[in-house]
Amino acid sequence: MKPYERFYKIDKDFRNPYARDRDRIIHSGSFRKLEYKTQVFLNHEGDFFRTRLTHSIEVSQIARSITSQLELNESLAEAIALAHDLGHTPFGHIGGDTLDECLKVDGFSNGFEHNFQSFRVVSKLEKRYKGFDGLNLTFATLEGILKHSYPYKKPFLPKSIDEKFNLDKHPTYEAMVVDRADEIAYMSHDIDDGVNSGLISFEDLKESELACEILQKVALEGVGAENDEMFRYRFSSNLINHLVYSLLEYSKEKVAHQEEMPIGFDKELETQIKKLKKILFVKMYQHKDIVRKMYAGKQAIKGLYKGLMEEEKMLPQFYYKQLHVRNKHRVIADYIASMSDRYALNFHNEMYGKLS
Repeated sequence: MKPYERFYKIDKDFRNPYARDRDRIIHSGSFRKLEYKTQVFLNHEGDFFRTRLTHSIEVSQIARSITSQLELNESLAEAIALAHDLGHTPFGHIGGDTLDECLKVDGFSNGFEHNFQSFRVVSKLEKRYKGFDGLNLTFATLEGILKHSYPYKKPFLPKSIDEKFNLDKHPTYEAMVVDRADEIAYMSHDIDDGVNSGLISFEDLKESELACEILQKVALEGVGAENDEMFRYRFSSNLINHLVYSLLEYSKEKVAHQEEMPIGFDKELETQIKKLKKILFVKMYQHKDIVRKMYAGKQAIKGLYKGLMEEEKMLPQFYYKQLHVRNKHRVIADYIASMSDRYALNFHNEMYGKLS
């Protein structure tokens, strides 16, 4: 036997089940497409800005750090984190909201919701095995993706989902960690991207007690002016560290005593986080430059939906075949949701001419 041949004769997978889940997610086509899906800034606006892919990686890193300190399963948290945004449409939340609106106007009352779409991606839409759909992930990983944010019970979820996953029951602690790691990641990197783009300033953030506390920590490091790249980096780093250590301080004993909802922050910090998020929403996410650019994405989603509903033969073979077994509206929504920003714009331009 040649030396390398022994590796191909191992009957049992040497990975633990959750590490195997993680690997299957990373190698999926849906995961690769996250590189070209909007987080806040459209993908083509610059190499610096976060995308859904870099966001997912950052969430995974934070979740692993937290779970390791809480003596939870790091691989499970990593798998859930890497998959939690697989169902996002192009153009960020506006894309999902627009697709939801299109479906409901057409009488398809279940509409579109990106968390459930992430679950559908890994359980139905990815095709990696001859005998069944999906990535064949463990129950805990699937549950963590499905129950990414509370409340878990939503009116559009099929009864069969509730019967299998018991939507009245909380998921694993690892899934709860991912939910809070997601929050930590997007607050910190959205501030970094927002300040870098000039849409928001540290002066704006001083309305937040939490931001002021972090700014004081950065000032003590003596790294320079607030408009310096180093200052932005140190602010993001200090914000992540502050929130992670605060979460660990609040959660460690609760996890040890197996409380029902142990992952979180103390009441005062929860209030500060809500205020900071509100500032970001008003001054950044609703900024006229963001709204204007997202309008083009909204029109692209509407145009794609209308065009595909009128001419279903434009669907790729995989989705076209699904028309025989699934509702047409859902098949078209699945296809649009799978697109990257640039693919969606290019496809729309082929249909109608260039969208500026």
